Amino acid sequence: MQERSVSNMSISMSLKLSSFPPPLWRLQPPPPPVSAAAAAAIPLSSAPAHLSTRSFHCLLPRSPLGTQNRRPKLPPLLSSPADVPSPEDEDEEDEDEGDEEDEEEDEDDSASSARDAVSRLLHLEFGLSSDDASRVASNAPDYIRSLIDGVRELDELSLWDSSWKSAPLVSASTAAGFREKVAFLAKQRGDRGKVAFLESIGLPLSSALFVARSVSSDSLPTLLRKVKVLKEILFSSSDVEGLLGKNARRMMMHLSIPVDEDVQLTLSFFEKIEARRGGLDMLGYKDASFVHLVESFPRLLSLPIESHVKPLVQFFESLGIPHRRVRNIILLFPPIIFYKANDISKKVLVFQKILADSHDIGRMLLKYPWMLSTSIQVNYEEILSFFQMEKVPEPSSHRAIRCLPHIMGCSTSKIKLMMESLGELSVRNKKMGKVIAKSPQLLLRKPEEFFQVVSLLENLGFDRETVGKIVLRCPEIFAASIEKNLNKKLEFLKNMGISNHHLPRVIKKYPEVLVSNVNSALIPRINYLMEIGLTKREIAFMVRRFSPLLGYSIEEVFIPKLEFLVKTMEKPLKEIVDYPRYFSYSLEKKIKPRYWVLKGRKVECSLKDMLSKNDDEFAAEFIYVDRMLLPPAPSHH
Repeated sequence: MQERSVSNMSISMSLKLSSFPPPLWRLQPPPPPVSAAAAAAIPLSSAPAHLSTRSFHCLLPRSPLGTQNRRPKLPPLLSSPADVPSPEDEDEEDEDEGDEEDEEEDEDDSASSARDAVSRLLHLEFGLSSDDASRVASNAPDYIRSLIDGVRELDELSLWDSSWKSAPLVSASTAAGFREKVAFLAKQRGDRGKVAFLESIGLPLSSALFVARSVSSDSLPTLLRKVKVLKEILFSSSDVEGLLGKNARRMMMHLSIPVDEDVQLTLSFFEKIEARRGGLDMLGYKDASFVHLVESFPRLLSLPIESHVKPLVQFFESLGIPHRRVRNIILLFPPIIFYKANDISKKVLVFQKILADSHDIGRMLLKYPWMLSTSIQVNYEEILSFFQMEKVPEPSSHRAIRCLPHIMGCSTSKIKLMMESLGELSVRNKKMGKVIAKSPQLLLRKPEEFFQVVSLLENLGFDRETVGKIVLRCPEIFAASIEKNLNKKLEFLKNMGISNHHLPRVIKKYPEVLVSNVNSALIPRINYLMEIGLTKREIAFMVRRFSPLLGYSIEEVFIPKLEFLVKTMEKPLKEIVDYPRYFSYSLEKKIKPRYWVLKGRKVECSLKDMLSKNDDEFAAEFIYVDRMLLPPAPSHH
């Protein structure tokens, strides 16, 4: 090893480690390389911060020890007999491998000793329990490595004095000197164990150094408790379905206005999560997002728990937000955790004019916490003015924003394009209000997506006027995906036995079928009708004649009306095949009263004759009076 000449240095080596300034742990980003001679020529007590290193090398260059004399290990590729090593070469290789194994064992021993020293320091001087201290030391490998490197460099340059021996943190042993030096150097860093703790919860060492500055006034036990409380608030409930990530993507997708700093910081946080395996679907998992949350918002760990965090959670609960869902608001808009409850109350007042009840604001916050940001609130006022200018009734525009607050992140110019597209189908003013109140998501569609649905319906045989009526009846169709939704419903109808010729009639009578869930709604209803004895062909015939049949509840409509038909009226199922509209009439207000009238007069007739007539027609034909007379209900003994 090349000897270092101390006599050539421009400073006296009487400088001791005890002269190092305490704030050495406050390091800057990695500096440019500095030669050993240049670094040694600078007084340690006045060395500028830019000469410090990320590895805590006490203002000294990294030692080449341990790597300078290590021979490179070549791959065992032999191209000719001449390349076969001689016995002497094999002996040298065996010696080299033995040296490397010894070095690895020494490294392991050093790391173990350093961890033990740090663990005892965290426990005896910085206040952690023995278990917590051991856990921190075991999960801060970069921090431990930086201490080991620092001790070796100071050993190499003989810069230790006797002051490091004054801290009796370890018992007498062969490694006691090394452990005491590690402990002493850790104390000299000045962060009181916070850097090691922050690395142990997942932060890279560089980030741990930066975040430690913002929590310098907290003790280590206090910092540990803060992390535990924050994790309990943010990650106590699971997000198996990745709903948080879906909402985060939706919020970003429909954002089309310039944003303020709080929203921009949130977007940067989302980008970090998205770059991880699993992306934003992992937003609700602490192992995936807590580290990025602390890195993106380092002031998070400086917030007082009792006087700020807990009162803020209680304030959200007072708005009707369940405790387990408060975390949704914070994870989707982290800067909100720095707001005071009084400030949020003032921001909430902006929305007072559109609220229908006291819990509306809580429901809106869960869907769109960005509504409390300055840029979104400014755009909200512009949107209200725009709706007023377009003569959209206030109750309708207010309902649209309450149901889908994401509208507040959309520019008025984009909303105007969509409203002009609806206007081409004669949907304006009051009609526009009806449409957006029922399906506010339609305002967030692109005009080209809207007209793709219009073209789909026209290809089925509808004219523009009828398409406009369908928009008023079921605007949700025009906010649905053609590939993922509409085509699947059309395929389902065709598989049932509905031909292309009959599709327009079926859809015109019941357009809601195109936005019904196939697996949870349509298929169970068809299966039930088959279970009671109807064939698939008979069901298709019924749907062609009366397609709203597909929208009736099994429990509330099919079962009670079929029981009355079969058990009380004693009619065959063929009756409902011929007249499926039977299911549309009220059992208590129409079916039963008319049946009892006919039974009392011993009149037999079809379901169509019994139910299709209005009251006057029914009375004239079956009772021969001007108004319908209802007999008393039969007594049950």
